[in-house]
Amino acid sequence: MKLSFRTALLAALLPVGLILAAPRLHADETPHLVPAPAIDQPAATAPRLESIVLSGGCFWGVQGVFEHVKGVTQALSGYTGGAPDTAQYETVSTGSTGHAESVKVTYDPAQVSLGQLLRIFFSVTLDPTRKDGQGPDEGTQYRSEIWVSSPEQAHVAKAYIAQLDQAHAFQAPIATRVDALHGFFPAEAYHQDYLVLNPDAGYIEANDMPKVQALQQLFPAQWSAQPKTVSALPATSRG
Repeated sequence: MKLSFRTALLAALLPVGLILAAPRLHADETPHLVPAPAIDQPAATAPRLESIVLSGGCFWGVQGVFEHVKGVTQALSGYTGGAPDTAQYETVSTGSTGHAESVKVTYDPAQVSLGQLLRIFFSVTLDPTRKDGQGPDEGTQYRSEIWVSSPEQAHVAKAYIAQLDQAHAFQAPIATRVDALHGFFPAEAYHQDYLVLNPDAGYIEANDMPKVQALQQLFPAQWSAQPKTVSALPATSRG
């Protein structure tokens, strides 16, 4: 298994199992196109920015996918669901903080709608029928959850989950939760843009590059070849 210098460095900092674990495929883990949402946000007529926070397993892959989506201006890895003083990697990794590894997706609804982002989320990034884990990663910190900041976002997300369940888009009921956002805490700098910076890392090759490739294949109209990386943004606009 080929490891980049950055991955080798992280191997000394992070649990070895997280870096090197082999993927275990579940029934609905292979990316596949699900139906478009019947209920979505009204189309925006002028550029503006909104955000949605998504949890779907390790944030490396979720961030890597949404950095390649047209209309997304930033995808920032972080932690959601717990207290501010426990929002750091080693503590979250214990699974005892209430936090989930998450990605704050900031987007222009004049270019991409919330419903389109959620369709990508369910089609490409995760197996939504798994409650506490994705790929080789197990624990509540890897749960599937959509964190909303308005009644409109909650309505779109809940309606879409009900629609996909009714259509039997997956082989089991969707376990993804929809909850109000009460705080998002950016992850450490070494987690940001991890997929873009380490495409040859063993974990990324096995678990996350197939998701990026699926995005390009299943959503060509939403695909952006040039990722919107956190490191390319001015420091004042990060977070």
